Amino acid sequence: MTDHAYHIQGAARPARWLVTCDHATNRVPEAIGGGSLGLPEAEMARHIAYDLGAAGLALALAERLEAPAILSDFSRLVIDPNRGEDDPTLVMKLYDGTIIPGNRHADAAEVERRLDLLYRPYHAALADLAARRDDTVILSVHSFTPQLRGRAPRPWHIGVLHGHDTRLADPLIARLSGEGDLCVGRNQPYGGHLPGDAIARHALAEGRLNVLVEVRNDLIGTPAEQRAWADRLAPALMAALADTGL
Repeated sequence: MTDHAYHIQGAARPARWLVTCDHATNRVPEAIGGGSLGLPEAEMARHIAYDLGAAGLALALAERLEAPAILSDFSRLVIDPNRGEDDPTLVMKLYDGTIIPGNRHADAAEVERRLDLLYRPYHAALADLAARRDDTVILSVHSFTPQLRGRAPRPWHIGVLHGHDTRLADPLIARLSGEGDLCVGRNQPYGGHLPGDAIARHALAEGRLNVLVEVRNDLIGTPAEQRAWADRLAPALMAALADTGL
């Protein structure tokens, strides 16, 4: 591992599932601005820096699915592992109304340094885990904020995101929607996948079954809530995979 770019739990677990969490932490490595992007602690605690609750949910799901999990170990504000290398939002300078001082002067050379230090090691490790089986299924775990500044509240409890490959997303949406008490969004609050993002790179490009779930972060703020959602989602995920017949 290079400068704590990622960590892996349960590498030897046998299931075909691979659980990923691209935005697991708000940590800024020491090699980046001495461990700071110049933001106050309150800003680094917001969703702009990481997906609140997603790491705990991802680890709980991986345990229940008997699957390995890989989690990033750097803030999305340092460099976003869920963007392609040529994406203009790879290193954000303004996010949800907040200016990122440590990124203001990040030129091409600095972006390349962060790619080598953090982004590429994370994706290399993810690729190795995904290749451990021929039938790997990728489950990407994220969370979303209930409301962006100046925007309407988001009603969904959970979003299921997919690109052109809906083989797993379709049965999962059907099962979650059928439970009756969940507001489930298809490609909400974000639409599908971006070219070069983590799912596009490690699942769509390889023909692997995949699904990305986004849980509203006020629902998974505590370890107990994360475990409860994992208890609910794991059976639905396994049933949806069986529904595919693949």
